[in-house]
Amino acid sequence: MSLDFDVLTIGNAIVDILSPAEEDILVRLGVTKSMMRLIDAEEASRIYDMMGPAVEASGGSAANTAAGVASLGGRAAYIGKVAIDAFGEVFTHDIRSQGVHFETRPLFDGAPTARCMILITPDSERTMNTYLGACHHLTVDDIDESTVAAARYTYLEGFLWDPPAAKEAFRKAARIAHAHGRLASITLSDSFCVDRFRAEFLDLMRTGTVDLVFANKEEAKALYETHDLGTAVECLKRDCKAGVVTLGGDGALAFEGNEMASAPAVAVDELVDMTGAGDQFAAGFLYARARGLSLDAAVRLGCMAGGECVGHIGPRPAVSLAQLARDSGLKLPA
Repeated sequence: MSLDFDVLTIGNAIVDILSPAEEDILVRLGVTKSMMRLIDAEEASRIYDMMGPAVEASGGSAANTAAGVASLGGRAAYIGKVAIDAFGEVFTHDIRSQGVHFETRPLFDGAPTARCMILITPDSERTMNTYLGACHHLTVDDIDESTVAAARYTYLEGFLWDPPAAKEAFRKAARIAHAHGRLASITLSDSFCVDRFRAEFLDLMRTGTVDLVFANKEEAKALYETHDLGTAVECLKRDCKAGVVTLGGDGALAFEGNEMASAPAVAVDELVDMTGAGDQFAAGFLYARARGLSLDAAVRLGCMAGGECVGHIGPRPAVSLAQLARDSGLKLPA
């Protein structure tokens, strides 16, 4: 079967485990509400045993974006590492059920599948406990050339820019994409990632390893160590062929060469959960550009997808994004 994808995403393959929790559970666990912390396998087992009934689903930033592309009616693929275990089966079944192509060979020996145990208190605050496990064992051998070559955009998750083997996997994917006339993009993921890897992220941009960079306004300012967003955007324009900066309640802006576009945020009835808004913006933007829509249309579709995400708990679309776009009068690719 010949492959043809709008977007391929590569990132941390994590199973999200979401469970309602009273405040006293957080006290017993010794965790600070609303914070995200990295934990080891032993602590992951301890927390899981203390959790009540939970919803388990495939997660991780890049996987969320792939699911968003599929919800828009696009053809999405994903590369990420899980282990041969129960959580690996959960991740694989869940992401495939959303229409995403996922064929990465699982890890047979070593760390178990990554998981993020999310405790949701009655005030809707989310306290996240993340064990990275197998997802940090992605290597160049996991980058399938035929899949990368078939994708109009390859999208790299900055959260995974830590293990040396994963960095080489990213670089290999970008080389393959360019060799086949495709485009490579990266999301900076978090200001913490930017602070750790500023020089390397800038090198990816300045050497043309990535063609398009995604950042929120804080990440963009952190990248150039400035408090002025305008300065950060001008520096991005100097260093990268194309870029997107999301602005929270002020919408988003994008550039490609000398062309600029912006769009306001979509009004929502209630702001419930910001988790995944940037992932879904990327889904809308990349799908639109992969199918040849204008920069302006891509920013608007991204804002719509991100706006849908903040109106409910969870980082994936709760409704068909394709239908929502049609109902909103937005242009969708043929």
